[in-house]
Amino acid sequence: MAKHKRKTSAQPNQQNGVSDTSADTASNSSAPTVTIGHKRRLTPPGSGIPTPTDLTPAPGTPVERRPVKSDGPSGVTLLADESSSKKWRNAAVRTLWTFVMIFTFLGILLAGHAYVVLFVVVLQVMVYKEVIYIGVSPARDRKLPWNRFFHWYFLMATNYFLYGETLIERFKPYFYVDAFLMPLATHHRFISFCLYTLGVVLFVINLKKGHYKFQFSQFGWTHMVLLIVVCQSHFIINNIFEGLIWFLLPAALVICNDIAAYVFGFFFGRTPLIALSPKKTWEGFLGALFSTIVFGWFFSGYLSQFPYMYCPVRDFKTSSLSGAQCVPNPVFVLKDYRLPPMLSGLFRFVVPFAGVPFRTVSFYPMQLHSLAMAIFASVVAPFGGFFASGFKRAFKIKDFGDSIPGHGGITDRMDCQFLMGLFSYMYFKSFIGAYEGVTVGSVLELAVQSLKEGELVELVGKLREFLDGQGIEV
Repeated sequence: MAKHKRKTSAQPNQQNGVSDTSADTASNSSAPTVTIGHKRRLTPPGSGIPTPTDLTPAPGTPVERRPVKSDGPSGVTLLADESSSKKWRNAAVRTLWTFVMIFTFLGILLAGHAYVVLFVVVLQVMVYKEVIYIGVSPARDRKLPWNRFFHWYFLMATNYFLYGETLIERFKPYFYVDAFLMPLATHHRFISFCLYTLGVVLFVINLKKGHYKFQFSQFGWTHMVLLIVVCQSHFIINNIFEGLIWFLLPAALVICNDIAAYVFGFFFGRTPLIALSPKKTWEGFLGALFSTIVFGWFFSGYLSQFPYMYCPVRDFKTSSLSGAQCVPNPVFVLKDYRLPPMLSGLFRFVVPFAGVPFRTVSFYPMQLHSLAMAIFASVVAPFGGFFASGFKRAFKIKDFGDSIPGHGGITDRMDCQFLMGLFSYMYFKSFIGAYEGVTVGSVLELAVQSLKEGELVELVGKLREFLDGQGIEV
């Protein structure tokens, strides 16, 4: 290998803020070398390969020392240890926007079920956008103009299938009597399959040489976000149709737990809880658990008094002003529970002036179910947030966005809500939801899909004869 000589330069080398004029003057012979394995390779100036001269400053040269951020709790200042001014300033911003979000949420809630569903869909799209764009490469997008199209196309196809299933199931009498909607309802799953298949075909057609790995990683990334964000938000929509309480109570429990954990950690937090989220403390975790259980007990009892909260959705015209009427599920009917003798005696001891002994206590069965939901919201749902924290660490970002001052992005507020909504749906279907049996919608669906036109006309005639025989005017 030929040796390369380097001329002595009168200009000092200012790389890394270190002057090496004297070093260049002293070593006027050959370029510095780097040993790789058993070979010695010359390193010409400006090659970009670090050398001892680049890395080691000359004696007496001042070196700028920058603080190193730790990847664990030891390098993070807990809320209770932050400076008073910074701590209270951040708390004020966070509190202000918390109240803004709560009052906005309550306004949408009182407007009616349709607005709540639309609200959840908008949140879903915003979360999807925040998460999906983490994996987007603008440089690649310029070479692959269809890349972003596929992100949104598969979102549309997935929502068409999921929400179409829900709407058709809930509003069968509307879909199966309309000439335009009936074919869409009857063949909904086949249409959804065709939409998805078309997306796959277009994706394959647009594969470009040199970008295969990136394109398939984007394909997988899109489907992962669809599973985690879109599918879970679909269960939240189903909760709304079962009654607003199954949407409001789980969401309120997560909000209460988040606020209580922040407050207890703000004043008492000393013991870090988990390395993925270093500012979370055991004091905040346990304080939030107790607070959420107490809040859930009283809040569920309060909501159980209002038909607008517990009645399932029959149409989208219902609002808090129009009211709602239905036969309540037994969990929303006040019930007397007999106390064990030990508890009854304890109450007589604690409240000796009460004239009537405490043998029974009345509350809604829903309040017992709220205990299970509160425990899940306090113990398990936060792991949705820890999952998001690990995700952000993997991509070296602080927040998913900056749309909510003091809170980050929409995803930073919804990370626990998705898991909580899924749990609430499964809990309702497993322990509370009753089998409705035969309904007008199910009979109409069976008749439309199974009978021919002549048989449908005959069925209508028979129904008229039956109603006339019962003295019912049509």
